[in-house]
Amino acid sequence: MLLRNSLTSPYARKVTVLLHETGFIDQVQIETIDGWSEPEELTRENPLSMVPTLVLHDGRALFDSAVICEYLDRQQVGRPMIPRTGEMHCRVLCDQALADGIMDCAILIFIELEKRPEALRWDWWLDLKRRAIERSLDSLEQDVEALKERVDLGTIAVAAALGYLDLRGAAGEWRDTRPALADWYAEFSQRPSMIATAPPA
Repeated sequence: MLLRNSLTSPYARKVTVLLHETGFIDQVQIETIDGWSEPEELTRENPLSMVPTLVLHDGRALFDSAVICEYLDRQQVGRPMIPRTGEMHCRVLCDQALADGIMDCAILIFIELEKRPEALRWDWWLDLKRRAIERSLDSLEQDVEALKERVDLGTIAVAAALGYLDLRGAAGEWRDTRPALADWYAEFSQRPSMIATAPPA
């Protein structure tokens, strides 16, 4: 399998952390690619020109990090990263959805500030996305006990989202008012899978 990847994409990091945690990392060739430049090899496989994109042995391509993670989790024989049934199944998927939403907001802020000319920036839009991130972080802080002692797709996604906030500075000093979440993230970040996938500074 071939994973088309970006070193700064939080969605791609979610996939690569899962690859490490499930032991699949040695079975997947990882190629760093710039989706912004719409390279032909990527658009041929994924018309959205987005990473991550996973190319299977038969040439079929999977895209959207949630789809890729579910596919990989279904292939492994160890403890599922997405519980198959029960309350934790929905819990893990909801944690992933919240984390992906944080990533979405942070990337939209990055695009607005870094890609759009300053004269055309929309402050209302920026504030809307910042408030969404703030509320999401507050929710994680309040419910941080539910993240502890877990390594699954939900906690992986949350950690990838927090790492991206740090990379882009999209939430300022978010740790100052969320000490429990900061402590959880500091501990989770020491996992070998997180260290191996840390984005370049």
